[in-house]
Amino acid sequence: MRELRWRRMISEDGLYDKDEGFIELRKHIEEFENGPHKGLRRNRLFYLALPPSVFGDVAAHVKHNVYPSKQDGMARMIIEKPFGEDLDTSRALQQKIAPEWPEEEVYRIDHYLGKEMVKNLIYLRFNNQLFNAIWNKENIAAVRITLKEPFGTEGRGGYFDDIGIIRDVMQNHLLQVMTLVAMERPVSFTPEDIRDEKVKVLKAMPEIDVNDVVLGQYGKSVDGSKPAYTDDDTVPKGSNAVTFAAFPLTVENDRWSGVPFILSAGKALDEALVEVRIQFRPSVSGAGPGVTPHNELVIRIQPNEAIYFTVNTKQPGFTNKVAVNQLDLTYKDKYKGARIPEAYEALILDALRADHSNFVRDDELDVSWKIFTPLLHHIDAKKATVESYPYGSTGPDSLSNFLKSHGYLDDLASSEKANL
Repeated sequence: MRELRWRRMISEDGLYDKDEGFIELRKHIEEFENGPHKGLRRNRLFYLALPPSVFGDVAAHVKHNVYPSKQDGMARMIIEKPFGEDLDTSRALQQKIAPEWPEEEVYRIDHYLGKEMVKNLIYLRFNNQLFNAIWNKENIAAVRITLKEPFGTEGRGGYFDDIGIIRDVMQNHLLQVMTLVAMERPVSFTPEDIRDEKVKVLKAMPEIDVNDVVLGQYGKSVDGSKPAYTDDDTVPKGSNAVTFAAFPLTVENDRWSGVPFILSAGKALDEALVEVRIQFRPSVSGAGPGVTPHNELVIRIQPNEAIYFTVNTKQPGFTNKVAVNQLDLTYKDKYKGARIPEAYEALILDALRADHSNFVRDDELDVSWKIFTPLLHHIDAKKATVESYPYGSTGPDSLSNFLKSHGYLDDLASSEKANL
């Protein structure tokens, strides 16, 4: 970092549960506020990237020792995940924070909500009439939300083994993306109205069926060059931790009843990718011979942000065959030179502006854990079957048939890649 930036930083050592360090922190802050910025409102933003076990102590000590007076300014507290391990631990965590910090001052951060393409979902859905008309069970056959990482735990096995892939990225990141895809149009686009609609979606979702999942743990790569999960020295021997998971979620309301939302995520897979694929029902009777392929809307969150739509057209020439083509909006091509902010910088700016739109509310967190806790307890009790899959593969062998059984055609994505 540049020397000038270092000069602007102050550090203070202290214990989570002792006043002394927080009192010294307050002195540093007041010295800064009474300097060139004297007379301005003393708004303070506290960022807690700490073990959940100390959230309560730190929140209390910050409130008692570093909180600005009401006439001087306002305070906000960002809390980094994990927000518990299941429904009970999440509620216990909220109870520790709630006495000191009202909900309007708490910002539970999920950095996926700060990603450009995730923020774009609301604009895509509600600013385009063509999607308003077809965004329902009559037109959509299945939705798949995917997160793929090409690397394993690589020295972080001790941490990962305690949480697994579902707690790490699915109960939070992917579920947040799903609620934005499935929510109804809010009364307004104010933060609370948006979050109200997300909670309604979650309340309409039953618990995950523990018998309708694909779970996996990566083994060695086919050529033996990449280690298995249990080869990591930081992983307990004989660990049954889940590094891959796929399961359908359903929304039991008039818009979505019967449409599977298939979430899948895994480590040590064949590529780095986060995307949403919305597969539409096929045309009943199209022009040309054969079966008309499905249309598909793809929102690629990372890498290389993009939105594209597969459409069926006539092949050029003296033929009546159908060709599948893409209407493609790849951001790096369309917005040359545009700077897309990092997720965290976008969210910290939102917090400074007191905009809760892209942060997780307490009731939203509570109902999300209700959906996931039965499956997590099933896995924790070692009652689940965990398949092995090779490092660098697409996941467990059973995944393809699992997707087909829920009406998702994975061959569309495969043929699309072949044509790129």
